[in-house]
Amino acid sequence: MLRLKLPTDPRWVNIAEKNISEILTDHAFCEQKAASAAISIIVQFPEYPELVDAMTELAREEMEHFQRVHDQLKKRRLKLGYERKDPYVGDLRTFFKDKSGGRKQHLINTLLLAAMIEARSCERFRVLSENINDEELAYFYAELMRSEAMHYTMFLGFARKLGEGELNVDELWNSFLEYEAEVMLKYGKSEQIHG
Repeated sequence: MLRLKLPTDPRWVNIAEKNISEILTDHAFCEQKAASAAISIIVQFPEYPELVDAMTELAREEMEHFQRVHDQLKKRRLKLGYERKDPYVGDLRTFFKDKSGGRKQHLINTLLLAAMIEARSCERFRVLSENINDEELAYFYAELMRSEAMHYTMFLGFARKLGEGELNVDELWNSFLEYEAEVMLKYGKSEQIHG
């Protein structure tokens, strides 16, 4: 369903397990950034009421996920660390740097970027759920994986709808999938959700 071209090596979970505090902190801030991105879409593109409604709901859900991850930290007597940059997302943004187009193109690019981040998060959550030794976290990540999959399909669906008759969104998405696989060659070695 995700159509990602380069799967995560399951051994990445060994890195994540060695520092649960770091992976949970990184995950918490991924959820916070997703909520912020949804709010940003509302602020930048208020003329799309259906999108505004969806992003309002998404922002709430992502902050609920943030709280759930924070609860996992507290349950383990760990503290939320400081936010860190997500170089993976920065690398993904460069795909759209040279893409020209107007306001709608910018929105479609934003939606595709969000779809890709959700797709990779979903895939990483699946790898965690299937390979982590902590049973509670395995269940937790399996549950969140389903949520990320719905977010991915929502973003991609909005991009396709907005591009209909004007832009071949599937062609752009396929190129982006190829690009993301190249980007992922340098990741999978750190205790970050996308690292």
